[in-house]
Amino acid sequence: MQTTGSGEEAESAPVLVRMRAVYPELRPSEQRIAALFLERPGETAELAISELARRCSTSTTSVIRFCKRLGFEHVRELRNQVLRDVARERFDTAALPEVSGDIDRNDTLADIVAKVSLAETLSIGDTAKMLDTQSLQHSVQAIGSASRVDIFGVGASAIVGLDLQRKLTRIGRTALEWSDPHAAWTSAATLQPGSVAIAVSHSGATTDTIEFLMLARRGGATTIAITNHAGAPLADQADIVLTTAARETGFRSGALGSRIAQLMVVDCIFIGVAQASFDRSMAALRDTYAAVHHVRSGGA
Repeated sequence: MQTTGSGEEAESAPVLVRMRAVYPELRPSEQRIAALFLERPGETAELAISELARRCSTSTTSVIRFCKRLGFEHVRELRNQVLRDVARERFDTAALPEVSGDIDRNDTLADIVAKVSLAETLSIGDTAKMLDTQSLQHSVQAIGSASRVDIFGVGASAIVGLDLQRKLTRIGRTALEWSDPHAAWTSAATLQPGSVAIAVSHSGATTDTIEFLMLARRGGATTIAITNHAGAPLADQADIVLTTAARETGFRSGALGSRIAQLMVVDCIFIGVAQASFDRSMAALRDTYAAVHHVRSGGA
C-alpha cells in the first residue's frame, strides 16, 4: 500500500509549491497558466480571468478547471493564496540579497551567489513544508529493520544516493549504491521481503530508475521513491513516496535546488534511522571516526 501522506496535508502546502509538483500532469493549456503564475506570481494574481486566459492563449473554462485542479472552487481563492505565498517568500528570504529571475549571461559572481542561495533556501524551505512526516516515519521503520538497502539514481541523483549509502554504512547498516543501471537491475532482481530499495529522481520519469524500483517491488522488497512529483511514474512503483519541492529554472540553477532538497530528505532519513537505535548508532559513529582518525595519525 503506497504511503504519500494525507490529502489534507497536501492541500495545506503553499499553492506555488503544489503548482510545481503537479506541473507535469497538467494539460498544455493548464501548464501555460501555471508557468505564468510561477514566473510572475504577484502580477498574475491581480489579473482578471479573461486577461489571464488571453495571456495564456486559452479559455476562461481552462482557468477555472486549473483552479479546481489545485483544490479551489473560485479563482479569487487561488489569487488570495498566491498573494499569501508571495508574501511568505519575501519574509523567508528577507535576509538574502534581493534578486529576481534566472541566471543571466550578464550576471556578476555576486549575482550568481545571490540567485543560487535564494533557489536553495526556497527549495529547502518548501521541501520542509511538503515532506510528510508519516511517510518519513514509514521509511525510517522500513530501513531500520531491513536486512539490506539498495539505492539507485542517475546523474545528480546518484550523488544523493551515494551520500545516503555512506551515511547508513557509518551506523552499521548494510547499504549498497549502484551507479550502473544494469548492475542496479541485477541487484534489484535479487531483493526479497525484508529488504528495501530506494530510488532517487527529481522528475520521477527516469526510465532506468523506474525499472530498478519495479524489479525490487516484484521481488517483495519495500520500495521508496524520493521525487519532486508524487504523480510521476516512479511513484507508481513505490510503497512510500517522499516528495521534495525544488525549483527548476531555464538555466537549471534549480538543479542545485533539487539536489539540496534531496539531500535534506536523505539527512532526515539518516537521522531518523540513527535515532531509532540511538546507542548502537552512536557507538558505530564513534568507532568509524576512531578508525579513520587512527589511520590518518599513522597508528598501527
